[in-house]
Amino acid sequence: MYVREGAYGMQRFRVVIIDDSEQAREAIRTILESDPVFEVVAEGTSGEEALNLTAEWMPDLILMDIRLPGMNGLEATKLVKDRYPYVKIVMVTVSDDIAHLFDALKRGAQGYLLKNLNPESWIEYLKAICFDEAPMTRELAFRILKEFSHPDRSADSGEAISPLTARETDILRLVAKGLSNRDIAAQLTISEHTVKNHLKNIFHKLHLENRSQLVRYVYERGWMSE
Repeated sequence: MYVREGAYGMQRFRVVIIDDSEQAREAIRTILESDPVFEVVAEGTSGEEALNLTAEWMPDLILMDIRLPGMNGLEATKLVKDRYPYVKIVMVTVSDDIAHLFDALKRGAQGYLLKNLNPESWIEYLKAICFDEAPMTRELAFRILKEFSHPDRSADSGEAISPLTARETDILRLVAKGLSNRDIAAQLTISEHTVKNHLKNIFHKLHLENRSQLVRYVYERGWMSE
């Protein structure tokens, strides 16, 4: 564990970095130190340390890697938010897996950043989070992911949703919102088995292979509902 003392003034935010990679921590620290708004007060390498450092330093913001030894970042996020709900947590990862994004949101994270995001975007985004100017909506999350995705299909907004039935369209939008098959079934008052069959049809009609591709497909065509 690495801990650093620092001054704390107005309009400054105390930050804890949690990542088991020393190089990653150094890179994140370098980005944050480029702006006086952020003060890195401590660094840790595990979910357990995230809990201990939060109790010790009472930070305003935690940058948490998802993949950590022992307790992973998602588990640690839920525990930290349960105990210290005021703390803002932004997940930092190399993965653009949409399932991780939704899981992070469900566990209370305010943000989700990819490690290959350019430093200027990091600072702008984290400031918005800290000043409560940009709550982590799913639409914002998708914009972040979209910047680093390389879709196989053209994002032609002129393509119609007509190949799908009305029911399939409903299911498509609910999947894009991050709902599980069980949640979709409950919301539409149908069986989970029926949802699975509809999804098979949707994948076939849109020539997609998995839910991640489906969510990306929906977003790129502007089909996200409110």
